[in-house]
Amino acid sequence: MAIQRVVKPTTRKGKRVLEARQPITIEGPKQTLVLHGRKTSDFIRLGLKDLYRLKKPDAKLLSRNNDITIFENASPVEELCRKYETSLFIMGSHSKKRPNNLIIGRMYNYSLLDMVELGLDSFQSLADFVGPKITLGTKPCLIFNGPAWDQMDELKHLKSMFVDLFHRENVENIRLQGLEHAISFTATADNKILLRSYKVLLKKSGCKTPRVELEEMGPHLDFTFRRSKLASEDLMKQACRKPKILKVAKRKNVSRDGLGTLHGRIHVGKQNITSLQTRKMKGLKKTAEEKRAEKKQRKRPLTAETNSTKPVASKKRKVE
Repeated sequence: MAIQRVVKPTTRKGKRVLEARQPITIEGPKQTLVLHGRKTSDFIRLGLKDLYRLKKPDAKLLSRNNDITIFENASPVEELCRKYETSLFIMGSHSKKRPNNLIIGRMYNYSLLDMVELGLDSFQSLADFVGPKITLGTKPCLIFNGPAWDQMDELKHLKSMFVDLFHRENVENIRLQGLEHAISFTATADNKILLRSYKVLLKKSGCKTPRVELEEMGPHLDFTFRRSKLASEDLMKQACRKPKILKVAKRKNVSRDGLGTLHGRIHVGKQNITSLQTRKMKGLKKTAEEKRAEKKQRKRPLTAETNSTKPVASKKRKVE
Protein backbone atom coordinates (compact mmCIF):
# COMPACT_ATOMS: atom_id res chain seq x y z
CA MET A 1 0.00 0.00 0.00
CA ALA A 2 1.45 3.37 -1.04
CA ILE A 3 2.01 5.96 1.69
CA GLN A 4 0.35 9.27 0.87
CA ARG A 5 2.48 12.37 1.17
CA VAL A 6 1.20 15.05 3.53
CA VAL A 7 1.15 18.41 1.73
CA LYS A 8 1.54 21.53 3.85
CA PRO A 9 0.40 24.84 2.33
CA THR A 10 3.00 27.56 1.79
CA THR A 11 0.61 30.33 0.65
CA ARG A 12 -2.81 31.56 1.67
CA LYS A 13 -4.33 30.42 -1.62
CA GLY A 14 -2.88 26.94 -1.15
CA LYS A 15 -4.33 26.81 2.36
CA ARG A 16 -7.79 27.71 1.02
CA VAL A 17 -7.52 25.02 -1.67
CA LEU A 18 -6.59 22.33 0.86
CA GLU A 19 -9.36 23.42 3.21
CA ALA A 20 -11.88 23.16 0.35
CA ARG A 21 -10.81 19.54 -0.21
CA GLN A 22 -11.45 18.55 3.38
CA PRO A 23 -14.55 16.42 4.08
CA ILE A 24 -17.66 18.34 5.12
CA THR A 25 -20.68 17.33 7.18
CA ILE A 26 -23.27 17.73 4.42
CA GLU A 27 -21.82 17.10 0.97
CA GLY A 28 -23.19 18.47 -2.27
CA PRO A 29 -23.77 16.59 -5.52
CA LYS A 30 -21.03 14.07 -6.31
CA GLN A 31 -18.86 14.98 -9.27
CA THR A 32 -18.50 12.45 -12.09
CA LEU A 33 -15.63 11.90 -14.52
CA VAL A 34 -16.66 10.64 -17.97
CA LEU A 35 -13.74 9.23 -19.97
CA HIS A 36 -12.92 6.95 -22.90
CA GLY A 37 -10.86 3.80 -22.78
CA ARG A 38 -8.19 2.50 -25.16
CA LYS A 39 -10.68 2.16 -28.01
CA THR A 40 -14.31 3.27 -28.27
CA SER A 41 -17.06 2.89 -30.84
CA ASP A 42 -19.48 5.57 -32.04
CA PHE A 43 -22.18 3.70 -30.12
CA ILE A 44 -20.30 4.19 -26.84
CA ARG A 45 -19.28 7.78 -27.58
CA LEU A 46 -22.90 8.84 -28.08
CA GLY A 47 -23.98 6.97 -24.95
CA LEU A 48 -21.28 8.66 -22.84
CA LYS A 49 -22.28 12.08 -24.17
CA ASP A 50 -25.95 11.53 -23.28
CA LEU A 51 -25.09 10.32 -19.77
CA TYR A 52 -22.88 13.41 -19.43
CA ARG A 53 -25.81 15.64 -20.47
CA LEU A 54 -28.04 14.07 -17.82
CA LYS A 55 -25.37 14.62 -15.16
CA LYS A 56 -24.40 18.19 -16.11
CA PRO A 57 -23.22 20.49 -14.57
CA ASP A 58 -21.77 18.05 -12.00
CA ALA A 59 -19.63 16.14 -14.49
CA LYS A 60 -16.36 16.43 -16.41
CA LEU A 61 -16.04 14.94 -19.93
CA LEU A 62 -12.63 13.90 -21.29
CA SER A 63 -12.54 13.56 -25.08
CA ARG A 64 -9.18 11.78 -25.50
CA ASN A 65 -8.68 8.02 -25.39
CA ASN A 66 -6.86 6.59 -22.38
CA ASP A 67 -4.81 3.39 -22.39
CA ILE A 68 -6.48 1.94 -19.30
CA THR A 69 -7.52 -1.60 -18.36
CA ILE A 70 -9.18 -0.79 -15.08
CA PHE A 71 -9.87 -4.36 -13.91
CA GLU A 72 -6.13 -5.11 -14.12
CA ASN A 73 -4.82 -1.74 -12.91
CA ALA A 74 -7.01 0.99 -11.42
CA SER A 75 -4.18 3.44 -10.63
CA PRO A 76 -4.60 5.64 -13.77
CA VAL A 77 -8.30 6.17 -13.05
CA GLU A 78 -7.56 6.95 -9.40
CA GLU A 79 -5.01 9.59 -10.47
CA LEU A 80 -7.50 11.17 -12.90
CA CYS A 81 -10.22 11.26 -10.22
CA ARG A 82 -7.77 12.87 -7.81
CA LYS A 83 -6.76 15.43 -10.45
CA TYR A 84 -10.33 16.47 -11.30
CA GLU A 85 -11.66 15.92 -7.73
CA THR A 86 -14.40 13.48 -8.69
CA SER A 87 -15.78 10.59 -6.64
CA LEU A 88 -17.58 8.80 -9.52
CA PHE A 89 -16.42 7.75 -12.96
CA ILE A 90 -17.95 6.32 -16.14
CA MET A 91 -15.56 4.76 -18.65
CA GLY A 92 -16.50 3.49 -22.10
CA SER A 93 -14.47 1.06 -24.17
CA HIS A 94 -14.84 -1.32 -27.11
CA SER A 95 -13.04 -4.54 -27.95
CA LYS A 96 -13.69 -7.81 -29.75
CA LYS A 97 -14.04 -9.71 -26.48
CA ARG A 98 -16.24 -7.07 -24.79
CA PRO A 99 -17.95 -4.86 -27.38
CA ASN A 100 -19.68 -1.63 -26.35
CA ASN A 101 -18.44 -1.83 -22.76
CA LEU A 102 -19.43 0.62 -20.03
CA ILE A 103 -17.89 0.68 -16.54
CA ILE A 104 -19.43 2.63 -13.65
CA GLY A 105 -17.41 2.97 -10.45
CA ARG A 106 -16.99 4.89 -7.20
CA MET A 107 -14.03 6.19 -5.24
CA TYR A 108 -13.40 6.41 -1.52
CA ASN A 109 -10.61 8.77 -0.50
CA TYR A 110 -9.52 8.70 -4.18
CA SER A 111 -9.08 4.92 -4.06
CA LEU A 112 -11.27 2.47 -5.95
CA LEU A 113 -14.26 1.39 -3.86
CA ASP A 114 -16.36 -0.68 -6.27
CA MET A 115 -17.26 -0.85 -9.96
CA VAL A 116 -19.66 -2.65 -12.29
CA GLU A 117 -19.19 -3.52 -15.95
CA LEU A 118 -22.20 -3.32 -18.28
CA GLY A 119 -22.64 -4.12 -21.95
CA LEU A 120 -24.61 -1.62 -24.05
CA ASP A 121 -26.98 -3.67 -26.23
CA SER A 122 -29.25 -0.98 -27.72
CA PHE A 123 -29.19 2.79 -27.63
CA GLN A 124 -31.29 5.75 -28.72
CA SER A 125 -29.89 9.20 -28.05
CA LEU A 126 -31.59 12.38 -26.92
CA ALA A 127 -31.59 13.66 -30.52
CA ASP A 128 -33.71 10.70 -31.67
CA PHE A 129 -36.70 11.87 -29.58
CA VAL A 130 -38.63 14.89 -30.78
CA GLY A 131 -39.91 17.26 -28.12
CA PRO A 132 -38.77 19.62 -25.37
CA LYS A 133 -36.01 18.58 -22.98
CA ILE A 134 -35.48 19.27 -19.29
CA THR A 135 -33.65 22.30 -17.99
CA LEU A 136 -30.05 22.04 -16.82
CA GLY A 137 -29.55 20.81 -13.25
CA THR A 138 -33.09 19.45 -12.75
CA LYS A 139 -33.37 17.00 -9.86
CA PRO A 140 -34.72 13.71 -11.28
CA CYS A 141 -37.13 11.24 -9.71
CA LEU A 142 -35.53 7.76 -9.71
CA ILE A 143 -37.75 4.69 -10.14
CA PHE A 144 -36.42 1.13 -9.69
CA ASN A 145 -38.67 -1.62 -11.08
CA GLY A 146 -38.29 -5.31 -10.33
CA PRO A 147 -37.55 -7.38 -7.20
CA ALA A 148 -33.99 -8.21 -8.35
CA TRP A 149 -32.71 -4.82 -7.13
CA ASP A 150 -33.11 -6.01 -3.52
CA GLN A 151 -32.20 -9.68 -4.01
CA MET A 152 -28.80 -9.74 -5.77
CA ASP A 153 -25.70 -8.20 -4.18
CA GLU A 154 -24.37 -6.94 -7.54
CA LEU A 155 -27.64 -5.17 -8.35
CA LYS A 156 -27.80 -3.70 -4.84
CA HIS A 157 -24.42 -2.05 -5.46
CA LEU A 158 -25.49 -0.96 -8.96
CA LYS A 159 -28.65 0.60 -7.54
CA SER A 160 -26.56 2.49 -5.01
CA MET A 161 -24.28 3.68 -7.84
CA PHE A 162 -27.22 4.96 -9.89
CA VAL A 163 -28.55 6.82 -6.84
CA ASP A 164 -25.14 8.43 -6.25
CA LEU A 165 -24.80 9.23 -9.94
CA PHE A 166 -28.09 11.10 -10.38
CA HIS A 167 -28.48 12.45 -6.85
CA ARG A 168 -28.29 16.22 -6.50
CA GLU A 169 -28.83 18.60 -3.58
CA ASN A 170 -30.65 17.46 -0.45
CA VAL A 171 -34.11 19.03 -0.24
CA GLU A 172 -36.70 18.81 2.54
CA ASN A 173 -39.74 19.93 0.54
CA ILE A 174 -40.56 19.79 -3.14
CA ARG A 175 -43.39 21.34 -5.11
CA LEU A 176 -45.41 19.43 -7.68
CA GLN A 177 -44.20 21.61 -10.56
CA GLY A 178 -40.62 20.74 -9.60
CA LEU A 179 -41.04 17.14 -10.74
CA GLU A 180 -40.01 17.58 -14.37
CA HIS A 181 -37.75 14.58 -14.94
CA ALA A 182 -38.13 10.86 -14.15
CA ILE A 183 -35.54 8.12 -14.77
CA SER A 184 -36.71 4.50 -14.70
CA PHE A 185 -34.41 1.51 -14.09
CA THR A 186 -35.89 -1.95 -14.75
CA ALA A 187 -34.13 -5.22 -13.88
CA THR A 188 -35.51 -8.11 -15.93
CA ALA A 189 -35.30 -11.85 -15.31
CA ASP A 190 -32.84 -12.39 -18.20
CA ASN A 191 -30.10 -10.25 -16.56
CA LYS A 192 -30.98 -7.03 -18.43
CA ILE A 193 -31.05 -3.47 -17.08
CA LEU A 194 -33.33 -1.05 -18.96
CA LEU A 195 -32.80 2.69 -18.51
CA ARG A 196 -35.56 5.05 -19.65
CA SER A 197 -35.72 8.82 -19.28
CA TYR A 198 -39.08 10.63 -19.23
CA LYS A 199 -40.26 14.21 -19.11
CA VAL A 200 -43.12 14.70 -16.63
CA LEU A 201 -46.07 16.59 -18.08
CA LEU A 202 -48.79 18.07 -15.84
CA LYS A 203 -52.06 18.51 -17.74
CA LYS A 204 -55.53 19.72 -16.84
CA SER A 205 -57.77 17.16 -15.18
CA GLY A 206 -60.83 19.22 -14.22
CA CYS A 207 -59.95 19.13 -10.51
CA LYS A 208 -57.29 20.49 -8.19
CA THR A 209 -54.80 17.65 -8.81
CA PRO A 210 -53.40 17.68 -12.37
CA ARG A 211 -53.21 14.66 -14.64
CA VAL A 212 -49.64 13.33 -14.89
CA GLU A 213 -48.26 11.96 -18.16
CA LEU A 214 -44.78 10.66 -18.98
CA GLU A 215 -43.25 11.45 -22.36
CA GLU A 216 -40.04 9.62 -23.23
CA MET A 217 -37.32 12.09 -24.15
CA GLY A 218 -34.20 9.87 -24.20
CA PRO A 219 -31.71 8.47 -23.81
CA HIS A 220 -33.01 4.92 -24.25
CA LEU A 221 -30.41 2.40 -22.99
CA ASP A 222 -30.45 -1.40 -22.63
CA PHE A 223 -27.62 -2.94 -20.61
CA THR A 224 -26.40 -6.48 -19.94
CA PHE A 225 -24.71 -7.17 -16.62
CA ARG A 226 -21.19 -8.54 -17.24
CA ARG A 227 -18.88 -8.47 -14.20
CA SER A 228 -18.20 -6.50 -11.05
CA LYS A 229 -15.58 -5.73 -8.43
CA LEU A 230 -17.30 -5.03 -5.11
CA ALA A 231 -15.87 -3.60 -1.91
CA SER A 232 -15.46 -5.64 1.25
CA GLU A 233 -17.96 -5.25 4.08
CA ASP A 234 -15.47 -3.43 6.33
CA LEU A 235 -14.47 -0.97 3.61
CA MET A 236 -18.10 -0.31 2.63
CA LYS A 237 -19.03 0.22 6.27
CA GLN A 238 -16.18 2.70 6.65
CA ALA A 239 -17.17 4.54 3.45
CA CYS A 240 -20.83 4.82 4.53
CA ARG A 241 -20.09 6.00 8.05
CA LYS A 242 -22.01 9.12 9.07
CA PRO A 243 -20.68 11.83 11.36
CA LYS A 244 -22.12 12.04 14.86
CA ILE A 245 -23.76 15.38 14.10
CA LEU A 246 -26.03 13.80 11.46
CA LYS A 247 -27.05 10.84 13.60
CA VAL A 248 -30.58 11.24 14.93
CA ALA A 249 -30.98 10.45 18.63
CA LYS A 250 -33.24 7.45 19.15
CA ARG A 251 -36.50 8.34 20.88
CA LYS A 252 -38.28 5.77 22.96
CA ASN A 253 -41.56 4.41 21.54
CA VAL A 254 -41.21 6.62 18.42
CA SER A 255 -40.54 5.22 14.94
CA ARG A 256 -40.91 6.09 11.26
CA ASP A 257 -42.22 3.91 8.46
CA GLY A 258 -40.85 3.57 4.93
CA LEU A 259 -42.64 6.73 3.78
CA GLY A 260 -41.26 8.84 6.63
CA THR A 261 -44.49 9.05 8.63
CA LEU A 262 -43.91 9.42 12.38
CA HIS A 263 -45.55 6.81 14.61
CA GLY A 264 -45.68 6.98 18.42
CA ARG A 265 -46.82 4.54 21.09
CA ILE A 266 -48.38 5.75 24.35
CA HIS A 267 -48.69 3.59 27.45
CA VAL A 268 -51.81 4.42 29.52
CA GLY A 269 -52.58 3.00 32.95
CA LYS A 270 -55.71 1.04 33.88
CA GLN A 271 -58.86 3.16 33.62
CA ASN A 272 -62.38 2.83 35.01
CA ILE A 273 -64.49 2.73 31.88
CA THR A 274 -67.78 3.15 33.76
CA SER A 275 -66.78 6.59 35.06
CA LEU A 276 -65.75 7.97 31.68
CA GLN A 277 -67.83 10.84 30.36
CA THR A 278 -69.14 9.87 26.93
CA ARG A 279 -70.92 11.97 24.39
CA LYS A 280 -74.55 12.59 25.30
CA MET A 281 -76.57 11.16 22.45
CA LYS A 282 -80.31 10.90 22.19
CA GLY A 283 -80.18 7.20 21.42
CA LEU A 284 -78.14 6.45 24.57
CA LYS A 285 -80.57 8.11 27.02
CA LYS A 286 -82.51 5.90 29.46
CA THR A 287 -86.19 5.38 28.85
CA ALA A 288 -88.89 6.28 31.37
CA GLU A 289 -89.40 2.62 32.37
CA GLU A 290 -85.64 2.19 33.03
CA LYS A 291 -85.59 5.34 35.16
CA ARG A 292 -88.63 4.09 37.26
CA ALA A 293 -87.04 0.68 37.75
CA GLU A 294 -83.79 2.26 38.89
CA LYS A 295 -85.69 4.51 41.31
CA LYS A 296 -87.53 1.55 42.86
CA GLN A 297 -84.25 -0.28 43.25
CA ARG A 298 -82.79 2.58 45.25
CA LYS A 299 -85.89 2.81 47.58
CA ARG A 300 -86.01 -0.96 48.38
CA PRO A 301 -84.97 -1.55 52.10
CA LEU A 302 -82.00 -3.76 52.82
CA THR A 303 -82.71 -7.07 54.72
CA ALA A 304 -80.15 -8.90 56.78
CA GLU A 305 -79.93 -12.55 55.86
CA THR A 306 -77.81 -15.13 57.60
CA ASN A 307 -76.11 -17.65 55.45
CA SER A 308 -74.90 -19.78 58.39
CA THR A 309 -76.61 -23.17 58.84
CA LYS A 310 -74.81 -24.08 62.06
CA PRO A 311 -77.20 -24.29 65.08
CA VAL A 312 -76.60 -21.94 68.00
CA ALA A 313 -75.73 -23.71 71.22
CA SER A 314 -77.94 -22.80 74.22
CA LYS A 315 -76.31 -21.83 77.45
CA LYS A 316 -77.30 -23.97 80.42
CA ARG A 317 -77.63 -22.35 83.81
CA LYS A 318 -75.55 -23.93 86.51
CA VAL A 319 -77.62 -25.17 89.42
CA GLU A 320 -75.97 -25.02 92.78
